[in-house]
Amino acid sequence: MKNLNDTSEHTFHIPVMGLAFTIDSPIKVAKFGISSVISIVEDNLVEIMRKHYAPFIGKPYKPITTQEPNFREQRITDYLNLMNTIIQQQFQKLKSEAFEIGSDIVKYFEMMPTESKLRKMYQEMMQSGDKEEKVRQEDYLRTQIVAGSIDVNIMTKIDRNHHDKDGNIIPDGSDGVTALRGYAKSNLTNSAVVFSAGMNPRLFSYLESLHAFDPDANGKFKKKIIVKVSDYRSALIQGKFLAKKGLWVSEFRIESGLNCGGHAFATDGYLLGSILEEFKNKREELIKSIFDIYKVAIKQKVGFDFMQLPEIKVTAQGGIGTHEEDTLLRTHYQLSGTGWGTPFLLVPEATTVDTHTLNLLSAAREDDVVLSNRSPLGVRFYYLKGTTADLERQQRIAKGKPGSPCTEKHLCFNTEFTKEPICTASFQYQKHKLAEISNLQLPEKELERQQEEVLAKECLCIGLSNTAPLSYSETFLKNYTAVNVCPGPNIVNFSAIVSLQTMIDHIYGRKNIIDNKNRPHVFIAELRLYLAYLKEQLAKGDFGDSKRKAYYRSFIGNMLDGVRYYQTLQEDKITNQIAFKEGLEVVGKELIAIKLDCGIE
Repeated sequence: MKNLNDTSEHTFHIPVMGLAFTIDSPIKVAKFGISSVISIVEDNLVEIMRKHYAPFIGKPYKPITTQEPNFREQRITDYLNLMNTIIQQQFQKLKSEAFEIGSDIVKYFEMMPTESKLRKMYQEMMQSGDKEEKVRQEDYLRTQIVAGSIDVNIMTKIDRNHHDKDGNIIPDGSDGVTALRGYAKSNLTNSAVVFSAGMNPRLFSYLESLHAFDPDANGKFKKKIIVKVSDYRSALIQGKFLAKKGLWVSEFRIESGLNCGGHAFATDGYLLGSILEEFKNKREELIKSIFDIYKVAIKQKVGFDFMQLPEIKVTAQGGIGTHEEDTLLRTHYQLSGTGWGTPFLLVPEATTVDTHTLNLLSAAREDDVVLSNRSPLGVRFYYLKGTTADLERQQRIAKGKPGSPCTEKHLCFNTEFTKEPICTASFQYQKHKLAEISNLQLPEKELERQQEEVLAKECLCIGLSNTAPLSYSETFLKNYTAVNVCPGPNIVNFSAIVSLQTMIDHIYGRKNIIDNKNRPHVFIAELRLYLAYLKEQLAKGDFGDSKRKAYYRSFIGNMLDGVRYYQTLQEDKITNQIAFKEGLEVVGKELIAIKLDCGIE
């Protein structure tokens, strides 16, 4: 079993959550060797955080205004450099501390995986009665610890163009490209950029021009590339595409299509276990096929033969809730690590969540988490009911003024009514769209359905940014303080607000903080989510179309293949075999019944 990266003892990372929930997570957890991911798409939020943290290193805050050239990338670069400085200072302080109960260096070792050799060495040292030997061991242990990495996330679909004062598109000035350039210019090392939401040819092509991702003469990368994927085919396609440009993917991060937080990209019925099995069986083939392309391209790019095969890590995330599930994924599927996201929303020492939202998350039940149509991207989006943003949306509708102000404009893609793209959650779009619908003389039920479809869209730029400014008494946008949050369905199994050490002890099996004895296994939970999604799609009544029928046939077939695969898992892999098998049987019967009802062969 390999660790998550070359230096960390930890076998998990904290994925990006929203825009603000992990915006400063590295400052909170990196000194303990824990890697986390921040979003860098919202530069106004980044600037607020830079203002907040500049005093931490005694540095006066100098605003980077929108009037300055390349302000967006400069804000990102400066914030990342600031975080790096803070973390290095924190880490040096930690390394110099005494091994006393309550110190951060003790906390560092106490939170390591139970099977860690360093943790065992630390425990032996703490029990040692030989003072000279103890000092020698302490000195050695100090040399062995490392800080967690500061990784950044760029959602490839958020890549809006920017224009100059004459209305011309600024070359290489889009949201995604400027964020990428800001990251590339930072002084981060042992760091990675995580690309999510699929392939963006423009962004990936620009990546080719950035030498920050080239290997050094020893074949090592200071800045790495991680690609979030839903299946093996996606990894192969994106890996080869980047390899042709002399770019190496150091990690494929597999995320469940539906058992995740934020935007949900459902597969065509392919289930996580089956996907992981394919990666396991084809891993060598994947690495070799990508390397064969890469070594030719990198020779042309940097001028030297790249003979040593670089590592490609494979990790997984989405709905993991217990130590047993985490162990299953890492050992049976030979993963390099796992991602634990949603549970960390209840850990103030790791994420930044305002008090109201934190309490809402801790009280969440199954009916409170909805696979919604709230996102202006037109992609399904997990949403927690009762947020201040949800209440604000309803109040605007009640006042006859639906929609949101559009100040950030990251999700402006619609041109139905305007020459310049606008956001479907904006005042402007919803006013035009609702007027258009009202003139169609539709039957009442259809009118209500279409109106609700328009009104459901909600501003994510502000709502997913506000939690951090609120927590630090800063202002993201004057008079707008509403927050929305997008946890995965797994949040309903975690109700206690806990310390960082308690959550990590849970991950490593030293504690249990889940009270729900009926919580289904992560594989069964995802299976049920796909079944519910399938039923929802079938309820649309478009089954008569031949293409849709073929789609449903394939979807159901893939799910049934997944059920059959899970039935082959050895009994020692699943703790509660009875509940697991019952869950498979129930869903399998429902799928067969759906096939019969729909007349699918």
